[in-house]
Amino acid sequence: MTNTPNLPENPVFVALDTPDLDQAVAMANAVRGHVGGVKTGLEFFSANGADGVRAIVDLGLPVFLDLKFHDIPNTVVGAVRAVAGLGASIVNVHASGGPAMLDAAREAAEHAGGASRPLVIAVTVLTSMDDGDLKAVGQTPPATEQVVRLARLTQEHGLDGVVCSPAEIAPIRAACGPDFKLVVPGIRPDWAASGDQKRITTPLQARERGADILVIGRPITGAKDPAAAAARITTELGLTP
Repeated sequence: MTNTPNLPENPVFVALDTPDLDQAVAMANAVRGHVGGVKTGLEFFSANGADGVRAIVDLGLPVFLDLKFHDIPNTVVGAVRAVAGLGASIVNVHASGGPAMLDAAREAAEHAGGASRPLVIAVTVLTSMDDGDLKAVGQTPPATEQVVRLARLTQEHGLDGVVCSPAEIAPIRAACGPDFKLVVPGIRPDWAASGDQKRITTPLQARERGADILVIGRPITGAKDPAAAAARITTELGLTP
């Protein structure tokens, strides 16, 4: 895939997991000097739609539009085309949608037009799931093997990278090489609560293992001073706030 947007030097994307547009805009503005971008997901998109995404994009920060498309190929083509023009830097689909769906997502982004297209990445195994959860839904654990299998499939079909947990960075790098983009949620500084994430590590550990983008939500958005929390993470990564 060509004409991809450049990733920011600061790898931290703060997760704006709220349905409230004003709150999301205020949070993005509060931390903008300390993060590389923002992530908006299903909760935000369901409440605010394309206009809400445009409002966040217009703030000037790179946006990861985390909608995790997973449907028949023709539907995914339409969905990717619909969001590709909103200005997001990264969009995603579920790798488990299979080869034809992955091809459809890639081709839709490539033909979306404009000066550049978004990075198209695939979700492997949700970071809230562990081996017991995989077994419960009929997938064979351990989680790492399933993640690497789906990462290889994603790369074979020409997508830019995957979403994975910090625990899978090293095996994916070994399987897919240094240029495959890794977007990593499940990040928790050692001074923050783990919440519902089961496969986690600190921002510095994830970056040292080779993560390209660190998606961090509640340690920043739930802090008494989100800007100070974001600045602390940036400093821990060895970057200038």
